[in-house]
Parts: sequence; structure tokens; C-alpha cells
Amino acid sequence: MAKPIPKIGSRKNGRLGSRKHPRKIPKGFIYVQASFNNTIVTVTDVRGRVISWSSGGSCGFKGTRRGTPFAGQTAAVNAIRTVADQGMQRAEVRLKGAGLGRDAALRVIRRSRILVSFIREFSNAPHNGCRCPKKRRV
Repeated sequence: MAKPIPKIGSRKNGRLGSRKHPRKIPKGFIYVQASFNNTIVTVTDVRGRVISWSSGGSCGFKGTRRGTPFAGQTAAVNAIRTVADQGMQRAEVRLKGAGLGRDAALRVIRRSRILVSFIREFSNAPHNGCRCPKKRRV
């Protein structure tokens, strides 16, 4: 009984492509997820496969400093740097959340070499759904 020949680009043998020559990605999506505690920037290709990501926490900020605009800016710079080297020219930005790092991350994306085709808002807004938790008494 003959053994099946593994495909070169299959997920079973671990490697999808060459390590020396990274894929050229002309177009993709940039997701900015900004909460009050952290800002996460994820860059994907058109099919939704993650190319690079960064967050305030992964950039070395701890505690409440992760939610600051500077942490969001640093996260966006780190996430975009690797993608710009791989040749991304155009991207669609998708924003989610109401955190402080969101505008700072968007400003960095606009200044980078990547041309922003459009910006879409994905924040969750209640249609008078659940009752809010009571205010804290300090």
C-alpha cells in the first residue's frame, strides 16, 4: 500500500510558503479594536488570514497605560511596519470600540505608506437592549 504524497503547501506539514520570500500582499484589511483597557490592531489579507497584529500590551505597556492614545499609536506602528515591508499598498480600515487609542491608531494608518480606501465603523450600539449596570458609589 503506497503512502499518500503530502502537498507542499498544506497545513499538515506546517509551512504554507517560503520563509525567505514573504508573500506579496497588495490589498488587505486593518482592524482596530479599541476598548478602554487596550487597543488591538490586526492586519489581514483579503481572505481574512492574519498577517500581523499588535496591541498596547504586546508593545510593553502595562496596566491602565495600555488604553492610552500613545499605546494605540505604538501598536498601529508595529502592526503596519511588517505589512508595509511585504508590499501592501491599499487597505480598508475597520474600527470597533470607543477607546482612546482608536483615533491615534487611525492617524498612524493615514500617515503610513498604505493608501486607505475606506473606513468602516463596527462599534456595537445597543438598541435599548440590556439594562446598564448601576453607577459605582465611591
